[in-house]
Amino acid sequence: MAATPIAVVTGASSGIGAATARTLAAEGFRVVLTARRKDRVEALAAELNEAGHQATAYQLDVTDRAAVDEFATAFRTLAVLVNNAGGALGADPVATGDPADWRQMYETNVIGTLNVTQALLPALTASGDGTIVILSSTAALAAYEGGGGYVAAKHGEHVLAETLRLEIVGTPVRVIEVAPGMVRTEEFATTRFRGDTEKAAKVYAGVAAPLTAEDVADTIGWAVTRPSHVNIDLLVVRPRAQASNTKVHREL
Repeated sequence: MAATPIAVVTGASSGIGAATARTLAAEGFRVVLTARRKDRVEALAAELNEAGHQATAYQLDVTDRAAVDEFATAFRTLAVLVNNAGGALGADPVATGDPADWRQMYETNVIGTLNVTQALLPALTASGDGTIVILSSTAALAAYEGGGGYVAAKHGEHVLAETLRLEIVGTPVRVIEVAPGMVRTEEFATTRFRGDTEKAAKVYAGVAAPLTAEDVADTIGWAVTRPSHVNIDLLVVRPRAQASNTKVHREL
């Protein structure tokens, strides 16, 4: 009997990461959930195991290369890696943005993705049919005012995916980039505005149906489960009310 394929999901403590873990577990993967918040991933692993799936929790900071390398020693082969850990901080213009915020966003979104991808690429290759998913954003493809630091980081993540795909063509590993637009999760905007729930709510004001974490997870699950010769290079997913990063229909 063939072994159950393993999928690693970073940033699995909430939002899109947690929803993706649930989706991949339902697709028959043994999911390994990583995040800095140990209690959150342990609770999710328990939920999935109680539902009859296979899940393991692992506390991990993707910006800590030594910790990432230690984590990677657990895998001889790996079917799927979902690089979801990331996030945004602040909405200041370039002229007054805090360099510390820019640095943290770059470290998490770009270097974190690089760390985990480099560490797990041998196991993905050894599987004979590996998939790397990089969760970027529509911010990876077009700029918007007040988003300079996040846009720069997500552009970096987009280029990482594009370059890696060029460099490993011919190996049994595909690189998928999923770029969501407006997604309403319990933490993303609140974290961006440092706990200011009023500012966070304004992001979605008047938008009848922003994407949910489950919508994005469903998209990731679909892309990952295509036949292995099919590569979804870049999939942009937005709510119907959003035509671009700066054009959103609001019913006010």
